Amino acid sequence: MPKFASAAMIVNAKSRRGQDLFEQACKHLDGLPFRVDAHAVEDPARLEPTLKRVLAARPELVILGGGDGTISGLVDFIKGTGAAIAVLPLGTANSFARSLGIPLDIAGAIDVIARGELRRIDLGMIDGDYFANCAAIGLSPQIAENVPAGLKRWFGRAGYLAWAAYEFTRFHPFTLIVGEGPEAQRLRVVEVRIANGRFHGGTELIDAAQVDSGEIVVQAVQGHARRRLLRNWVNGVLRRAARHEDTIDFTGKSLRIATDPPLPISIDGEVLAHTPVTARIAAGVIDVMVPRS
Repeated sequence: MPKFASAAMIVNAKSRRGQDLFEQACKHLDGLPFRVDAHAVEDPARLEPTLKRVLAARPELVILGGGDGTISGLVDFIKGTGAAIAVLPLGTANSFARSLGIPLDIAGAIDVIARGELRRIDLGMIDGDYFANCAAIGLSPQIAENVPAGLKRWFGRAGYLAWAAYEFTRFHPFTLIVGEGPEAQRLRVVEVRIANGRFHGGTELIDAAQVDSGEIVVQAVQGHARRRLLRNWVNGVLRRAARHEDTIDFTGKSLRIATDPPLPISIDGEVLAHTPVTARIAAGVIDVMVPRS
């Protein structure tokens, strides 16, 4: 197992239980064979400045505590520093941790830090923005753009799902264009997933995507009615083979993506781009602690 001379932890403590989860994590850190410089950040605007200050001390390992959006938002700054990352899955879906096989409880995740191994993985890119797991076009960014501030903080997953159900009634299919010029493919879709990992929204949906495959996967859920999206999600949750009947996968190192009409893109839960974009893979650019194989 890797031996780290220095390590730091940054936890997004904005959530309802953020401070409590931070304190739990600190207790478990006492069992690690190295000291961890721990920081709880309650204001998300302070996450980047805190990370930059931490990185100035050149830690060999940076532990990121939060959801998929927190990890994707910070991984840009860690890539290229030589530091490895570890994940404390404290979010709603924790899709990145699921793709890596990391336990979703604090004790299990820290045990991976203590006993696991380093794995060299890819990062996805939307134009120049790196992301860890999955970007989406369709219902997911519509929810993210319109969700009332503090809903997840005060009402948790149940409140978020209720809002998602409301947005589903207002959602409309759209046209996806993959590629450029006469070779471009056009199809009517209800969702697009741009994936570096198999999970989206906490559900295993993109079987072809792997965190170290060297390719980006663009999965389109085809259909002219929004019920096709609901059917695909239900089949995905239940792991039915029928989940593949509605989807088509495009793979490559770089894919040009447009939509009609132009639409927002959520990157690991945060709306950070709008179509058209180029989706790319940054192959083998960062080390992450994972369970020992």
